[in-house]
Amino acid sequence: MKRVVFSLLAVLLCTPALPPVAGAEEPQTTYIIQKGDTLWGISGRFIRDPHYWPDLWANNPQVTNPHLIFPGQKVKVFRDRIEIEPVEVKKEAAAPPAPQEAPATGTANAAKDTVFTVSGGEGYLIEDKLKPSGMIISTHLNRQILGEDDIVYTDLGRTTGGKVGDRYSIFKKGAPISHPMTNQIVGYKVTPLGTLQIVELEDKVSKAIITKSYEEIGPGAYLMPYAEPLRTIALKSADRDLTGYIVETKSGNKAIASGDIAYLDLGKNQGLQVGNMVYVIRDVYPDPKFIDVPVGKLPSEVIGAMVVVDIGPNTSTALVVKSIDTIYRGDRVELIKSR
Repeated sequence: MKRVVFSLLAVLLCTPALPPVAGAEEPQTTYIIQKGDTLWGISGRFIRDPHYWPDLWANNPQVTNPHLIFPGQKVKVFRDRIEIEPVEVKKEAAAPPAPQEAPATGTANAAKDTVFTVSGGEGYLIEDKLKPSGMIISTHLNRQILGEDDIVYTDLGRTTGGKVGDRYSIFKKGAPISHPMTNQIVGYKVTPLGTLQIVELEDKVSKAIITKSYEEIGPGAYLMPYAEPLRTIALKSADRDLTGYIVETKSGNKAIASGDIAYLDLGKNQGLQVGNMVYVIRDVYPDPKFIDVPVGKLPSEVIGAMVVVDIGPNTSTALVVKSIDTIYRGDRVELIKSR
């Protein structure tokens, strides 16, 4: 029976390495994982950087759990990175064909991507007072819940600079968000609802049609200048180390996982950039029932990875692309400088 090598978490927590230029032939070495190997040790041995291991976890889809690697797995070693080959499972000749497993989703698939696509409905935290361009003031037939192709009326008119054909993003402003560690207000949650386009114009009001909806839209929704909703986010290497916290989630739930959206207390002023990958860290504490003397701090656990998809002065929006445990509001996140 294969023996699982425990301690892969220590080899997977940096920023993702960018892929080589397509078509270029690179020198490589193939190494077979031995009993007792760890990703930490392999990283230190071959690329002289034991802290490279987070890259291995984030960029190798077959490594779904950073604690586990197996003797016999093949590792391709390049000048600036390491790639782990998937384990080939051999079937016995007399055995009936095994049922195919469904392809991995979320956590595993996200890891192999170097570009992520976002819909524009991720939302963000706004730190200053909200200054919308306008507001939906009424609806066709006074309907309270609207969607695509429905008619609305806004307070944008000729005197406020409105024009037929202009497009706007629709959103709602939520309650103030307090920091889970300090209780200080860090901003207000802004949730995109959709987009609209002005079709008729008067001096102080206009008629518009909803062209896209992410959530239910109704009177009182705010308008902001149109922003292209569908965007691609390329991974970007980190140029510094940063530590922050998850201060809120898009869903409002305390617990999230792969595919969910989180809001962080790190932004442009701290040096964070769109495309950076940050890692979710959880401290580990000894059980006092089993220790007689203080043992000091235990190694922290890496439980998830997130890509920054939008950024403000002191806050940012991040997509969870990988997780091995439930992620909570208040969890610590770290950006690790690329070596």
